[in-house]
Amino acid sequence: MFIGEYTYSLDTKRRLGIPAKFRKFLGKKAVITKGLDNCLFLFSEKEWEKLAKRLSNFQFEKSDARGFSRFMLAGASEVTIDSLGRILIPDYLKKHAGLKKKTIIAGISNRIEIWDEVQWKNYTQKAEKGKGVEDMAERLAEVGF
Repeated sequence: MFIGEYTYSLDTKRRLGIPAKFRKFLGKKAVITKGLDNCLFLFSEKEWEKLAKRLSNFQFEKSDARGFSRFMLAGASEVTIDSLGRILIPDYLKKHAGLKKKTIIAGISNRIEIWDEVQWKNYTQKAEKGKGVEDMAERLAEVGF
């Protein structure tokens, strides 16, 4: 399980260190893809296979199902974790997430999210402002969470 928040720097060659705690769950290979809210999702191969299977069960006749599958699957790339615990982020994914130098690596249960530090701060401040998180929890309770 991935939990916690870490700050890492993206080097000039687009390599990003992955926290040691996370590497033991990822193994040597992982899958990175476009995430929601302008971040990247990083999955272990096992978790990626589960997600890909769920996506393949979508009804392809439905426009939203096709679109979301394209977004997640066509935007994905296999990555190898090097001997220093780094991954190489493809340029198109770096651009998608607006990654600069400072990044946030957040453990979100079965996946890792990779954010530009400024975008992460903006997102969390907005979510925590007023009753943002409380409102989310309330809406989730309404659907049985």
